[in-house]
Formats: sequence, C-alpha cells, structure tokens
Amino acid sequence: MPRNRDDIETFLHRLNRSFYVSESGTFIVSSGDGGPPIAVQVDEPIVLAAVHMGHIPKDPTRQLALFRKVLEFNTQDLAHAAYGLDGDELVLDAGLELENLDENELAAVLNDIELALGRHTKELRALALD
Repeated sequence: MPRNRDDIETFLHRLNRSFYVSESGTFIVSSGDGGPPIAVQVDEPIVLAAVHMGHIPKDPTRQLALFRKVLEFNTQDLAHAAYGLDGDELVLDAGLELENLDENELAAVLNDIELALGRHTKELRALALD
C-alpha cells in the first residue's frame, strides 16, 4: 500500500519520537541529549531526513580538512545517512522512498543520524572553527 505523510506521523508516534509539525508541514524531530533537531520532510516520492550542522569554514585549509573528515565518516561510520553541502552549510541527511517505507527503515535512518551527531559533532566543530 502506498505511504503518505500521515504514515510518517504514525511511525514517529509508534517510535515514541518527540516531534512537532512546522508551519511548512515538516516534522521537527528531537534528536535527544540536546542535539540539533532532525527535519523530516515528505516531498513525494521521497522522505528526506536532515540536520543542518553549520557553516563550512572560509579558510581553504580548514575546508579541506573538514571535507576529508566527512568523506571518511560517510564511508566508515554511516549506513543510511551522508554528509553533504547545501550552499555553504554542512548537512547530514538521508533520503527514503515514501511508497514502500516502513517503520523500521525510518527508525534506522533516525538512529543513524543520532549516532552520527553523538560521535561526530565535537570533531566537526573543531575542524570548522575559523
């Protein structure tokens, strides 16, 4: 059966996730332990889960170190999500196909993002300081 945004909301409730819905319809999900919120947006045919990590440094040497580290994290430490750039911001995100999405897939993506936030944030912030 094809999924829709109501299914995402049901999954979040079943997963006991604390969240609210923004004016734009994006689910803003708590990442726990004071971490940044995870935005879960339904944009058929995909569901995008994303965290804006902050601005990339202007210094090319610092950029290189940061980019190298996130590429290493992408290959060594992330199963469902990946780091990328949105303009001059570093973003951690994952895309899922909405049509066949199940609760376990959504849970896996949210858990992957939370694990990355816990493991990577301190090191990435240190690399990004101008």
